[in-house]
Amino acid sequence: MLVQEVRESATARSLRFDAPLLGPSLAGQHVDVRLTAEDGYTAQRSYSLSSAAGAQPIELTVERFDDGEVSPYLVDGLAVGEAVEVRGPIGGWLVWRPEAGEAPVQLIAGGSGVAPLMAMLRTRRALGSRRPFRLLYAVTDPQRMYYRDELAAMADDGVQVDLHWSRRAPEGSPARPGRLTADDVVRLTVPAEQAPQVFVCGPTGFVETVSAALVDAGHPEERVRLERFGPTS
Repeated sequence: MLVQEVRESATARSLRFDAPLLGPSLAGQHVDVRLTAEDGYTAQRSYSLSSAAGAQPIELTVERFDDGEVSPYLVDGLAVGEAVEVRGPIGGWLVWRPEAGEAPVQLIAGGSGVAPLMAMLRTRRALGSRRPFRLLYAVTDPQRMYYRDELAAMADDGVQVDLHWSRRAPEGSPARPGRLTADDVVRLTVPAEQAPQVFVCGPTGFVETVSAALVDAGHPEERVRLERFGPTS
């Protein structure tokens, strides 16, 4: 059941569900959400958990796609107190396990791909961890940024947050908007010689650009975990 909602942007909403029967999650996993119409028609989509590992209520942050079957209802239709069918948690690839060493963690997000990475940041905070974390968050403009205040607070808790604007920077910012380049990736991430764990999530083209830049900069492929969405190239 939906117990709380937060409007992240004009097209995105964070939804907090009371889901006590859901198994404990790991940071970076996702769930399947199924909607059933009165005539019996069903539609199902996968959404990353943005809540900390094992947290209740769980949180999903959903971006609305106007031609979607599920996201328009979740973003603009579902009311607090209503229920949807949720299955999971699912996935074991794009997952941060806090017990897996002490290396720095580099997170790289494109747009709504920040959601599962936020689960990792919230897990770090919930554990009281001081492990070095750095987030490179590429977003089109300030109005489409998720978790603005929370990320600002994490910057005071030892998390380095680097923002890259692809279309429009905040008013008064010296940043020059543009597509994220390989040089940007190298400049705004933990160097390969520090052997960070790297997690990348975003649209297909974004992930391909970032992964190629990381490998060219010396990051071993086995230390880079990728998750992409959208059409393949």
